[in-house]
Amino acid sequence: MSEPIRVFLLDDHEVVRRGVGDLLEDSGGITVVGQAGTVAEAATAIERLQPDVAVLDARLPDGSGIELCRRVRLSSERTAVLILTSYEDDEALFEAIMSGASGFLLKQVRGNDLVDAVQRVAAGQSLLDPAVTRSVLERLRRQAEPDPLDELTAQERKVFDELRLGRSNREIATTLFLSEKTVKNYVSTVLAKLGLERRAQVAAWDR
Repeated sequence: MSEPIRVFLLDDHEVVRRGVGDLLEDSGGITVVGQAGTVAEAATAIERLQPDVAVLDARLPDGSGIELCRRVRLSSERTAVLILTSYEDDEALFEAIMSGASGFLLKQVRGNDLVDAVQRVAAGQSLLDPAVTRSVLERLRRQAEPDPLDELTAQERKVFDELRLGRSNREIATTLFLSEKTVKNYVSTVLAKLGLERRAQVAAWDR
């Protein structure tokens, strides 16, 4: 018979830890080798035990399971991480993926699905839904793209900010202590650098 999957559990609620632990061990082929209620305890124990899978709560009183995931992945390539959380949080999901987690599950997950998730990540698979993967890749793409606003000088950025507020050239001139002619030139330059044709497009800027 193959060796059982060695799992470590981190959750600040003892009842949750016991429930998840019993569920996993009752499935057969999975052994819970350790538990912790704080990030500090878990960090030390995981480094010592080197489990196959660490099931980490996303939010704890003394820190983040996601931040711990990053530390675990840096110190132990053999330990796969599942983030288990009560909240549907896109930001937490993104951070979990970027920290090297193999999966992200809600605590409302069915027992059989949790067991399946542990087995899959222990086998080196990922639990990332294709739609989630696309979302993360799109976010990474946007982060990698240069920000057009970086092309603006400090004064041009001030004019841009005023345009975002729907201010007229006269109002901008008064606020920035410039002549209307100078403001008009700045507006033309800002539009050209951002690839826009009308000042109304600045108000709708969402990059």
